[in-house]
Amino acid sequence: MQIPQSIDAVARALAGQNYVCGRDLATVVFLALKLGRPLFLEGEAGVGKTEIAKAIAAALGRRLIRLQCYEGLDAASAVYEWNFPAQMIAIRTAEAAGHADREALQAQLFSADYLTERPLLQAMRPDANGAPVLLIDELDRTDEPFEAFLLEALSDFQVTIPELGTIKAPEPPIVILTSNRTREVHDALKRRCLYHWVDYPDFDREIAILQARAPEASEALSREIVAFVQKLRTEDLFKKPGVAETIDWAKCLLALDVINLSPEVIADTMGAILKYQDDIARLQGSEARRLLDEARKSLAPV
Repeated sequence: MQIPQSIDAVARALAGQNYVCGRDLATVVFLALKLGRPLFLEGEAGVGKTEIAKAIAAALGRRLIRLQCYEGLDAASAVYEWNFPAQMIAIRTAEAAGHADREALQAQLFSADYLTERPLLQAMRPDANGAPVLLIDELDRTDEPFEAFLLEALSDFQVTIPELGTIKAPEPPIVILTSNRTREVHDALKRRCLYHWVDYPDFDREIAILQARAPEASEALSREIVAFVQKLRTEDLFKKPGVAETIDWAKCLLALDVINLSPEVIADTMGAILKYQDDIARLQGSEARRLLDEARKSLAPV
């Protein structure tokens, strides 16, 4: 599929992958695709930042390449590694066969045959279906040296392997970076990207998301679920539930054949929406009933 030529076309393409977004997000996605700029998505965990990269790749029929960031990630691990076990076997085989040409052996050992490509290098390779979608997920988990490396990689869309030289992407990949804002990402990297804060959806959009991802849920149950979760987000919790938790909770309730919410059902399934024991302990007993009552009062008549 070609790059959508309008904001509405982007929204329709994403909706075709069950990703419901507002016009503001559809606009920045359109601009990123149109201008070939990396897109930096920041927001709380579970609001759909990773999912939008998956939806874009599926909608365009492109390959999705994901670089999951973590503390201590370095450029070598993100770009390439040499297959040392295979190299050692080749050395032993050459020694056993009596091959003494060191230069020829070295050239063979440091060739593409022994190269293990990591996500950044994979994203620089040509693809018959078009440039892949490169998802650099949870960038805030890395440190500043890796950010500095990304500045060059995202500016020139090329990487250098000392033994093989510089490899440049024939067509720049579609780059999506995400951050849960556990720390601030450097301004120099943000300036190379289009930026968007992905917030929790409002009631109507979260209903639409839930209907797209858990269509088996009745309208009445969906409205109760979303009203309760949105009320839960107003509480002083260590980790507020994201849209991902809303969807997971709905699927758990459907698996239990729940028709409507009750304090007992909420207590039994709280682990689907809250991930810290202190948060769960706060909402036991009367607190769950209070939130459920407030959630129901907030619902307009269907």
